[in-house]
Amino acid sequence: MNHKMELNNTSQYAIRVLSYIANHSDGKLLSARELSEVLNIPYKFLTKIVTDLVKENFLISVRGREGGNKLSRDASEITIMEVLNAFNEFNNQSACILGIGACDMHKRCALHDQWVKPKDMIHQMFKNTTLKDLDGENFKI
Repeated sequence: MNHKMELNNTSQYAIRVLSYIANHSDGKLLSARELSEVLNIPYKFLTKIVTDLVKENFLISVRGREGGNKLSRDASEITIMEVLNAFNEFNNQSACILGIGACDMHKRCALHDQWVKPKDMIHQMFKNTTLKDLDGENFKI
């Protein structure tokens, strides 16, 4: 995760799409058009994300007039960490929180040691949170 504590756009959208499908499909298929409109994600970008989510086995996509998308497995079995890993969110693990190149135990910045624990806690949160946990009435999407 980058040092700004914000997920990249693709990861953000992927989690929002999966969360919406998990909480609003009731077993029915949801079209890309509907997802694009409800989640306010540009249609072309959304279809690319859906394609990636199908390829990574998070979604099943059914073609045709009655087609749409649904989760490939139960929401309680899909962790946020899985989704983030699929979109390479944590590729640059050594990024310095102060933005000074790479940071590790041998070449560390002034905040490196203090950042290790919170970063691990964030990773644990993502590992322990499933799409089912994001189920809630008044969450904004």
